[in-house]
Amino acid sequence: MTRVLIAEQDYALYAKLLSEAAPDLDILTSGDSAELARLAVDCPVWLGQPDLFLNLLRQGAKPQWAQSTWAGVRPLLADGLPTDYRLTRAVGVFGQVMAEYMLTYMLGHEREVLARLVSQVERKWDSRPGCSLLGRRVLIVGTGEIGQTVAQFLQPFGVVLYGIASTARDQAPFVEVAPLAELGRLVGQADYVINLLPDTDQTHDLYDAAMFKRFNPEALFINAGRGVSVVDADLVEALKQGHLAGAVIDVCRQEPLPVKHPFWTAWGLLLTGHSSGPTSPLALVRLFVENLRAWEQGAALRGAVDFSRGY
Repeated sequence: MTRVLIAEQDYALYAKLLSEAAPDLDILTSGDSAELARLAVDCPVWLGQPDLFLNLLRQGAKPQWAQSTWAGVRPLLADGLPTDYRLTRAVGVFGQVMAEYMLTYMLGHEREVLARLVSQVERKWDSRPGCSLLGRRVLIVGTGEIGQTVAQFLQPFGVVLYGIASTARDQAPFVEVAPLAELGRLVGQADYVINLLPDTDQTHDLYDAAMFKRFNPEALFINAGRGVSVVDADLVEALKQGHLAGAVIDVCRQEPLPVKHPFWTAWGLLLTGHSSGPTSPLALVRLFVENLRAWEQGAALRGAVDFSRGY
């Protein structure tokens, strides 16, 4: 009987769902950090949050395989942590909800929803016809599993899709997928720039003053990747100077955002409080069970992390 440790904030729900999906497992969990650390020593398989895994690893425990409930695993890439175990991140879980998030704000931008709300508050009849996504050029920065799903959801709206990945590649439905070094070229052509990049050493401070100056002035920037990709002060200034039309920011360098941070009052910037990809415990348990059966058979796992690449 495989022994599984659940290290999750909502550990009771995960334990319930997993026991129903795989009654043959020996499931151990706790809401007490000391008890969790004690249990972890004897569990070859872990399911849960990377930040809680981090505490366990630092106390000397180590799994044979750990399944993250997050799409990113940055806490587990810190210097000095072990890398001689198998680690998988959450895949096939966040694509649709992220696509729905993008469509919400892209369609809202085309139809000028916020401006119409202001008109209503001011009791002004607002008869502007609005615009359409048809023919809009969309640049998805990060064409991995989530970026690919977002692209597939956007395609029926008639947009023209471009992508940025670690290396250039042919990837449907994108017209072009270029390497990260060509981000500056493609942002100038895009009506929408969607950042979905993970947190790696190569993705920090990509969107700085120089990059924002290369944007199409009519572009909407949406960041649902990681806050460290954006130089905050440079984005605020770029919006003020009109280098881009607006920004929807879901992720920030510090969360919750400090009350005096300039994003709160920046012109043309909408904050969405890290809400773009709500977690589905049921979907994650299904992914875990699928990977568990593969792990038991020595087969490849979905979402396997390459520690050297950081994802």
